[in-house]
Amino acid sequence: MKLSDFNYNLPKELIAQDPLLKRSDSRLLVLDKKTGDIEHKVFSDVLSYFDPGDCLVINNTKVIPARLYGSREGTGGRVEVLLLKRITDDSFECLVKPGKNARTGQVLIFGDKNILTGKITEVRDDGNRVIKFSYDGIFEEILDKLGEMPLPPYITHKLKDRDRYQTVYAKYDGSAAAPTAGLHFTKELLQQVRDAGVNIAEVTLHVGLGTFRPVKEENILDHHMHTETFRITQEAADLINKTKESGKRIISVGTTSTRTLEASAAMNADGKVHAGSGETDIFIYPGFEFKVIDALITNFHLPESTLLMLVSALAGRESILNAYETAVKERYRFFSFGDAMLIQ
Repeated sequence: MKLSDFNYNLPKELIAQDPLLKRSDSRLLVLDKKTGDIEHKVFSDVLSYFDPGDCLVINNTKVIPARLYGSREGTGGRVEVLLLKRITDDSFECLVKPGKNARTGQVLIFGDKNILTGKITEVRDDGNRVIKFSYDGIFEEILDKLGEMPLPPYITHKLKDRDRYQTVYAKYDGSAAAPTAGLHFTKELLQQVRDAGVNIAEVTLHVGLGTFRPVKEENILDHHMHTETFRITQEAADLINKTKESGKRIISVGTTSTRTLEASAAMNADGKVHAGSGETDIFIYPGFEFKVIDALITNFHLPESTLLMLVSALAGRESILNAYETAVKERYRFFSFGDAMLIQ
């Protein structure tokens, strides 16, 4: 499979720079994965596509203000640090810019009066650094004061309200990027989902910035996926498996929830979702056999991205590219703050 097979033309003005005033006012393109038929709706209409007994699976990860600006001890040179993954309580895998002089042993200073410092303890093969932080107080509170939300590179506007890059059901700190399909849900809409007899299962996958990493190999099978940490509770696993056994549907909110469920099923001989935590680098592309999800709520993804490959695996590449072409013609808003798509 060639990388160029997953390209499409997107006018720059269709990249959403700001969230809508109301989350559920986003548009919704509904794609029938069997026929390729398309409907145009508003996101709040999504409820009409659910049946009692179905299970909606959401990712309750919480985005941390993972972008820090500081200086190098000794030289005073400016530095930008992006926290990618927590390793221990005070150590993170990070992206450091500029990376040229970010060597092992270098101390970085953040904030006035050095309220937070970090020492580079390792330079990894992929160029990421491991930084051990030193501070007085609670790390999360310091990060909340000094850090900025790590918006994707295609968003150039400054975010006025941090909460808009956070789902209304976010619980557990750890993501460097939002599970953006969930940004369309309001608390009121989630309650309507429950009232309609649809169950909601929560899983956790901490999203890394690798989700935005471009695929560079022309043969997509040569692409190396980043790893992400996930957790599934016994309650969620039981609910998901029970739903499958009853013949009802699993509707995944976002590619992150999808990777969590399908990774769990792939790790177990019975093909079921099991409780537990771990890391996954699952790469889903056309030809993949889905064992868990039946439908997917997602945003519109970047050309030639692994996320576009994932949705192509679910609905077929030609059907997806046709839907994207339709979305461009209909002036849908694309990417993190953009409109939504239901593939069923």
